[in-house]
Amino acid sequence: MEEFIAGRNAVAEALKSSRPADSLFVAQGDTKGLGEIIKLAKATGVVIKDAKREKLAQLCGSEHHQGVVLSVAARAYADLEDLFAIAQQKSEAPFFVVCDEIEDPHNLGAIIRTAEAAGAHGVIVPKRRSAPLSQTAAKASAGAIEHLAVARVANIAQTLEQLKARGLWIYGADMQGVPHSEQKLEGSIALVIGSEGRGLGRLVKERCDVLLALPMRGHVNSLNASVAAGILLYEMMKWR
Repeated sequence: MEEFIAGRNAVAEALKSSRPADSLFVAQGDTKGLGEIIKLAKATGVVIKDAKREKLAQLCGSEHHQGVVLSVAARAYADLEDLFAIAQQKSEAPFFVVCDEIEDPHNLGAIIRTAEAAGAHGVIVPKRRSAPLSQTAAKASAGAIEHLAVARVANIAQTLEQLKARGLWIYGADMQGVPHSEQKLEGSIALVIGSEGRGLGRLVKERCDVLLALPMRGHVNSLNASVAAGILLYEMMKWR
């Protein structure tokens, strides 16, 4: 489960202590007296979301939230530069996993678990429309969240351009792509996994160098996002 902190004093102190946090939920139309809290959230990169008071009560399990609830992360997010530093420390070509709007914390945790096992240097997620690093994701990662950096970025498509500019080859998982077995998956690479229902977004797909497909011989036409990620990550690990 996610952990939530409610109440103005409690939330303010949590933000001041630099405790890892994912989102700040603020009551719609009721920001009076919340200026300092919102300022602290912006300074620490916490995503700010408007929510109905009923939603706030649902999140924290109480009506006494004073119009503000903080979603606490299981671990602090890293910066993109941290991921490159990890690869450099290991004297290895960068190997990243990019999650394009993975919204199920179980899937995110499973991807982190497999990425860590396959030797990836980090996972990249967007600030919005992504499962947070909640206790649910941490549990699904089976402890891998403590050993693998997760960077949070404002825009996945723009981040892919930055990775390409730094020499990474971008592979996207997509059923319309070429068979993964026909590619030499070596060097500096990033694997992009799309959302559970929609797959890769249009702009993200356009920025991939190669789209990889997995063979499907049964009646279903797709795999779970974390399962597809696992297959492709281990294929990449084989080449590395």
